[in-house]
Amino acid sequence: MLDIKRIRDDPEAVKAAVVAKNEKADVDLILELDAKRREALKRVEALKAERNASSKDIGKSRKAGEDTADLQARVREIGTVIKAFDAEVAETTRERDELMSWVPNVPAPDVPVGPDESANELVREWGEKPEFAFEPKPHWDLGTELGVLDLERAAKISGAGFTLFRGAGARLERALWSFMLDLHVTEHGYTELLPPYLANRGSMFGSGQIPKLEEDMYSLGEDGLFLIPTAEVPVTNYHAGEILPGASLPLAYTAYTACFRREAGAAGRDTRGMIRVHQFDKVEMVRFARPQTSYDELEKLLGHAEEVLRRLGLHYRVVKLCTGDLSFAAAKCYDIEVWAPGAGRYLEVSSCSNFEDFQARRAKIRFRDPETKSVGFVHTLNASGVALPRVFVAILETFQREDGSVTIPEVLRPYMGGLDVIEPAGPPAKG
Repeated sequence: MLDIKRIRDDPEAVKAAVVAKNEKADVDLILELDAKRREALKRVEALKAERNASSKDIGKSRKAGEDTADLQARVREIGTVIKAFDAEVAETTRERDELMSWVPNVPAPDVPVGPDESANELVREWGEKPEFAFEPKPHWDLGTELGVLDLERAAKISGAGFTLFRGAGARLERALWSFMLDLHVTEHGYTELLPPYLANRGSMFGSGQIPKLEEDMYSLGEDGLFLIPTAEVPVTNYHAGEILPGASLPLAYTAYTACFRREAGAAGRDTRGMIRVHQFDKVEMVRFARPQTSYDELEKLLGHAEEVLRRLGLHYRVVKLCTGDLSFAAAKCYDIEVWAPGAGRYLEVSSCSNFEDFQARRAKIRFRDPETKSVGFVHTLNASGVALPRVFVAILETFQREDGSVTIPEVLRPYMGGLDVIEPAGPPAKG
């Protein structure tokens, strides 16, 4: 959430951000309600001062033996008016804050301006697109022929948009998140967390998923809980409501979780295979930083996500998102897109974002400067480190061989019990 002072001081910049991000938020009404609230607060303070003065006059009059009935009546009258103004303050605050929850974060100055992904800026590429002496197959064919995916039975169990891994496929999925966690913990300095997969409304609001993205979430209304769409939600809220010692920053956490998304806004897209699914695995990285170092931390975070793909030997590119493709809560974001030769396209596997103090204000995460002792909001950052199953897709399609087998990237073999090739096993038997 933006600071109301920022909206007051530069409303035109905030309005421009709303337009640039293709959002809808009534900044003028927010300012109108804010002015009404501030005026009511001034009236309350003036009335309280008058009531205090009248109370002192009552005391003096009583000592002098004078009649205080009129003064007491005035104090009661003032109390009634204060109560009415307090109710007005509470209501206008509620209305203002509700509208503010729909105001997106303001893009950083170096974010490209554009309406959609067509205006994203290519930052760099790594590796070369693999070349084949045969026509590469898409993962939905490879996975079935190898016997590592059973999408048909996944649909029978849960419906469209779900994945079932089997045999070497299940082990490869597990190997991937184990490798990523080990890399981030042992070499990149992250502390591993294993958080709950359910989050309450406060946590979902704190990280910016609701109200904006509520339709994409799976909710358990009876319990007031949501299935997490990403580990970003529980890990960002790990320090919700806390004042962190400034000397401890930056803090870095990584976590593996399953993730759950309705994909309500993407109906009909990528229905084949497992490019867009309702449940998937992901390793997340979250960093808490001082405001003055958060953009250095963003570059570091991006490098940690890239290292995963480099060690797997997958060709990828990094793009800087334009304003129209930037998420609601982010001030700046890089996407990492891996090449999937069977599908013939790049697939996003990580979004590396700096939210500045947008999430921290919602979740009330602050830090105390060890020198000045002043308290301010931290900057939060997160990135997929990285997301599955699209990396699984890229591995099958990149390392496929003409005989239908798939070579396991060397870095994963210790997690696969030494297995270096997945041989075709045919589709799962049916009863």
